[in-house]
Amino acid sequence: MLTLRRSQERGYADHGWLKSHHTFSFANYYDPRHMGFGPLRVINDDQIAAGRGFGTHGHRDMEIITYVLDGAVAHKDSMGNGSTIRPGDVQRMSAGRGVLHSEFNPQPDHGTHLLQIWIEPNVVGIDPSYEEKRFEEADKRGRLRLVASPDAKDGSVLIHQDARLYAGLFDGDERATLALEPGRRAWIHVARGKVTANGKELVAGDAVAVEDENDIVLERGEGAEVLVFDLP
Repeated sequence: MLTLRRSQERGYADHGWLKSHHTFSFANYYDPRHMGFGPLRVINDDQIAAGRGFGTHGHRDMEIITYVLDGAVAHKDSMGNGSTIRPGDVQRMSAGRGVLHSEFNPQPDHGTHLLQIWIEPNVVGIDPSYEEKRFEEADKRGRLRLVASPDAKDGSVLIHQDARLYAGLFDGDERATLALEPGRRAWIHVARGKVTANGKELVAGDAVAVEDENDIVLERGEGAEVLVFDLP
């Protein structure tokens, strides 16, 4: 079964320096029909103005993944980490029993476009931790590259949940298939471009919930960047 969630159906917030589309209920956007999908709780599609960002704030008991599409984001946290991530980088922060951090766009004349993803963990009260890894375009071209998993398989970042996140880039005849084990479900999010997923034509911001299907087939992409979540 496939359930579409079109881009224009998402929540939207315009804070001037931040323009954000919310796939699931978040902050002032509340829709009881869209509170998450399994442990996948947040996909925020953020556009951050040059030189602006989120001041120091706290999180706890959440797996937070930042996926940069354009520009850069500078991160600092109470664990002593400080870095700037760019397109191709995947950042994971396990908030655990509590962490403070800030995120801002360090570029003086260029906006930043990123996805911030929250996944509910299957363990709480752990020590907070941080990780970032780079996945080159060639690793994602015409295939689904594992970028986050519960066992750090294939060099992916480690998350504390029985969930796997794949990223892929698709154009023209490029095609990828991902098998789903019985009892698993998936969420497909199109970060940009166009792609066909299991016969459904999707554009940037669109998503589809996949349940009771044997596999996912991505094809006929046009400048597509796609995230696929394999979920319990």
